[in-house]
Amino acid sequence: MSSKLSQMPEIRLSELAETLIGSEIVKLGGEIREKIRKGEKIYNFTVGDFDPAIFPIPKELEDGIVDAYRKHFTNYPAAEGNLDLRESISVFLKDREGLSYGPAEILVASGGRPLIYSLFRTLIDKGDKVIYAVPSWNNNHYTHLSQGEHVVIEATAENNFMPTAAALRPHIREAVLVCLCSPQNPTGTTISKKDLSAICELVLEENERRGAGEKKLYVLYDQMYWQLTYGAITHYNPVTLYPAMREYTVFVDAISKAFAATGVRVGWSFGPAEIIGKMKAIMTHIGSWAPMAEQKATAVYLLQKEKIDSYLAVFRQALSDRLHRIHDGFVALKKEGFNVDVLTPEAAIYLTIKIDCKGQKTTDGRVLRDQADVTNYLLNEARLAVVPFYAFGAAKTSPWYRLSVGTCKLEEIPEMLGQLREALKRLS
Repeated sequence: MSSKLSQMPEIRLSELAETLIGSEIVKLGGEIREKIRKGEKIYNFTVGDFDPAIFPIPKELEDGIVDAYRKHFTNYPAAEGNLDLRESISVFLKDREGLSYGPAEILVASGGRPLIYSLFRTLIDKGDKVIYAVPSWNNNHYTHLSQGEHVVIEATAENNFMPTAAALRPHIREAVLVCLCSPQNPTGTTISKKDLSAICELVLEENERRGAGEKKLYVLYDQMYWQLTYGAITHYNPVTLYPAMREYTVFVDAISKAFAATGVRVGWSFGPAEIIGKMKAIMTHIGSWAPMAEQKATAVYLLQKEKIDSYLAVFRQALSDRLHRIHDGFVALKKEGFNVDVLTPEAAIYLTIKIDCKGQKTTDGRVLRDQADVTNYLLNEARLAVVPFYAFGAAKTSPWYRLSVGTCKLEEIPEMLGQLREALKRLS
């Protein structure tokens, strides 16, 4: 058998398939599942998702989905999204953000991913420059899938891991797309009004410079977490700050995060009608439509202002409590002298933490030679699973991590912090 296998010809695949980078998060998730399968207790803070037993979707949305199935809404939806849903989204945007977009400027899909992919395919030709900061979610992979040229900005803690106009300016010539996400995945931070305004001015200035026949410079504005901000944090968007940005901005949003409805798969994009129309044409061939019944239920739910306000008030508080308790725990660890740090939580379900133990020795004399060793040490000794920023395109040497509280039980927080403290004490 082995000799036959050795004689099999090498399989040749497309360059895209051969060069696509596997997900570090998926790899880490596999290791965690295997440990849990073996009965190990793991404090799993990796998942950008929600435990429905802790964070269920709104009751009104759930009832609406069940009712829609009972009414036999099980056929194909409209390719661009059902008209009733796009009309509800239009009302929702006007009421919540003061943004005026009609149904023809709105595209519905099964969450944000197919919308982002279709935007890349609509705008990017082979070799076109795509500017994005790291760490950030999947921009590197979408750029690769569309054969664009990566222009990577390494964001830093000093700027809340957000890009600045000064960092973008040297790369703006001939770029076609700037990818922005606020609140940011993986950092849970937001872009300030000042910094977003400066980027908008840069984009408008560049588009004014470009001549007839040249591609314009567009902004992908991923605001998936914008309804989950805490304290005095305010969410800003390009079009409200600069109405002229309407011509160059494509938004991506969904019910996935704001309503803990990641598996319900209803997302939407809105922007210039011509671009939205081309994105729709691409998606007709992909077939990534949101399910009919879920669309019907979402169309009704988005108009229930008081129900939404009530749900978000409870939901935001529960997430904020978890983020701030863990934040305070890391502040305490830092005061004790451990090589850790943490950013103040601003939004989303993520906390940015720093665990800088590279070069230290374990009790058996093994040196943690790189950040991957530190990540493995945290998993094996502290039973703590968090996602390193290098899984989001940051440098392999980055000591920063994303900690997600979407599946976090309050009673686990002191346990997790205690385990981490003991594991850090064992290093020298």
